[in-house]
Amino acid sequence: MKIWHQSLTTINRVPHYRDAIIDHVSRIARPDVEVVLHGMSEETYPSHYPGIFITHSYLQNLHREQFVRAALTAEKAGYDAMFIATIPDVGLLEARTLVDIPVVGYGQASFHMASMLGDRIGVVNFLAPLADQLRQNADKYGLGGKLGPIVQTEVGFDDIMAGFNDPEPIIESFKKAAELAIADGADVIIPGEGPMNVFLATHGISRIGDVPVVDSFAAGIKMCESLVDFRKNSGVYMTRRGFYNAKPPVEAVERLREMYGLIPSPNPKDDKGLSVKGIGVKN
Repeated sequence: MKIWHQSLTTINRVPHYRDAIIDHVSRIARPDVEVVLHGMSEETYPSHYPGIFITHSYLQNLHREQFVRAALTAEKAGYDAMFIATIPDVGLLEARTLVDIPVVGYGQASFHMASMLGDRIGVVNFLAPLADQLRQNADKYGLGGKLGPIVQTEVGFDDIMAGFNDPEPIIESFKKAAELAIADGADVIIPGEGPMNVFLATHGISRIGDVPVVDSFAAGIKMCESLVDFRKNSGVYMTRRGFYNAKPPVEAVERLREMYGLIPSPNPKDDKGLSVKGIGVKN
């Protein structure tokens, strides 16, 4: 099985994060699964950190094209599934209408996994402007009623990158924010961004007292594995009914993409990701 991982970061510009993802994915993926890491194009952001370029609605929406193109490229290149490894699930709904391979979002997978582990979901993140989007997404997924407090940590992206070498301040900051969410009724916690999730998983943080901390990367990869197996074993895959799910005619997609000056039709040769083989427990 081969899974296309797509980050919202320009992944090679953040080597601490990239290397931690490689290590984590190799542990959580099955031995028969290959996860290929991909990031945003080098010219997307002016620096290593997306910052304001992902925390405003219009700017984030512009990034959807890279995720949609990634899904089209993945299917053409023979991938079995795609994992959108960012909690706002950029381009998730659009990509699903265009390809028949499973497309799984970090946010949706996390919310559904959390809903099976607890009754009131708390999110601990460092990008405060995304809170409105996360609540809207939870409503779309039918879990808005279970989403409780969203609490920001006192540390940000660069602090977490530095924290791979000095973890205790980041762990303490996360625990402090998580305890605020728990005091406000949360009984399961989702780390709000990929870097925070991978950092916590790297350092073995899976609970705050009696409260589980969801490993969102694991939830996403395992959801990809399960949906691929589900189709292979049972023949079940994505609905094609309704405005948000119907697959548009290929010729219409290609014509309008060309008219709007979008990136040309994907080519399997565009796949320049970093391959990671799973070493997890074989099913």
